[in-house]
Amino acid sequence: MNDRDYMALAINLASATEGQTSPNPQVGAVLVKDGQIIGMGAHLKAGEPHAEVHAIRMAGEKAEGAILYVTLEPCSHFGKTPPCSNLVIESGIKRVFVASVDPNPLVGGAGVKKMLEAGIDVQVGLMEEEASALNKVFFHYISTGLPYVTLKSATSLDGKIATVTGESKWITGAEARKDVHQFRHVHDAILVGVNTVIRDNPSLTTRLETGGKNPIRVILDSNLRTPLESGIVNDQAAETIIVTGANAKPESEEQFTELGIEIIKLETDKVGIKDMLKKLGERGITSVYVEGGAEVHGSFLKEKAFQQVITYIAPKLLGGKNAPAAYGGEGIAQLEDTVSLEIIDVKQIGRDIRIISEPV
Repeated sequence: MNDRDYMALAINLASATEGQTSPNPQVGAVLVKDGQIIGMGAHLKAGEPHAEVHAIRMAGEKAEGAILYVTLEPCSHFGKTPPCSNLVIESGIKRVFVASVDPNPLVGGAGVKKMLEAGIDVQVGLMEEEASALNKVFFHYISTGLPYVTLKSATSLDGKIATVTGESKWITGAEARKDVHQFRHVHDAILVGVNTVIRDNPSLTTRLETGGKNPIRVILDSNLRTPLESGIVNDQAAETIIVTGANAKPESEEQFTELGIEIIKLETDKVGIKDMLKKLGERGITSVYVEGGAEVHGSFLKEKAFQQVITYIAPKLLGGKNAPAAYGGEGIAQLEDTVSLEIIDVKQIGRDIRIISEPV
């Protein structure tokens, strides 16, 4: 095995923790000496030991004189855990390959600098692109303070999300719907508009054979029209937040808070997408999976407030000029104002097609 092989192993270790390290990044580490792997590890959960700690503990005294391969720069500050760069130095590791530098202002090259000053040979950039792809959510959040937003829709081949009568269950097949639950599992929050709650009474939980993590449920509801009897208000299956406008009545707010629902009240009459995302970011929510209807998706599009688009396309034709499309609202008036997307991945799931794209 060569340097690239060891870093690839570290990246694979990190990738296995998708959805469970937030608000921390995914990190993997491999420790090698005399051509043999003597330690490895991944950061499993915020507040628990970092990847380097697991690898060094596994190696024990053998860590002295070894080479460390780590997907993200070792931290240099005291947080919930001690600085990993200090541990690397104390362990007597002679060389460190770092895939990507940490954009966190608390780190930002300080970990690399500290190791270099201690006489360790540090190489930065090995498989940087692959390692950075693991942490696009973390990098976006740490640099903007805003959650990474994914817009998800399921449409017919002619772009409809429901028939002219409003029937939408189910346009896509069971395999695609199962895939959706995997994305719910890896996001911090799932978001819908109040009309979706009124119409569908969804649970917005993760239902995988292996269990999975339920995201925080966020409802956009400018006038607090969410039914008090709806399942999302009463099931206590996951933390639930309603984002409402300035005109929401205090007595209505109190009814929800008594049921354990958090109310975020904005200063504007109508919920603004960017104001709402700022509030969610302040609560440590790093990613949001938007499963709203056409109007909610249209609002995110108008504000250009998203980083990823996931579209499931079913081999069906619904037709009808009044049948809703995936993106409603006012729409884009000029072609020059459209959001150009780069297709990242195309995959057939069951009979449906899943397209993942990102703004250029």
